[in-house]
Amino acid sequence: MSTHDQPPAQQQAIALSWDPYLDEAPVMTAKGSGLLADEIIRLAREHHIPIREDRDLLQIFSQLDVGATIPAAAHTAIAEILAYIYWSNQQYGEIFGSDPQP
Repeated sequence: MSTHDQPPAQQQAIALSWDPYLDEAPVMTAKGSGLLADEIIRLAREHHIPIREDRDLLQIFSQLDVGATIPAAAHTAIAEILAYIYWSNQQYGEIFGSDPQP
């Protein structure tokens, strides 16, 4: 194997949850790699939860434990994710005439 023949990186995923009425800040609800990451992504799709790919955020958030509150320093990044989700929901509604939620 040459230095150019690197094995593909394992899939990684995290899941965040935030209820503005109950939670002070977003919380990491799941994280995993390989088959566990595939399952996290599958469940998100099954439940119409928007997915965003961002390697930089993944590196930051993967250092946290499941159940940890996202630190205040990362709230700007979370705001960007929420803006993306809001935009995605609007685009879905314009294309399909309904909200992506079941």
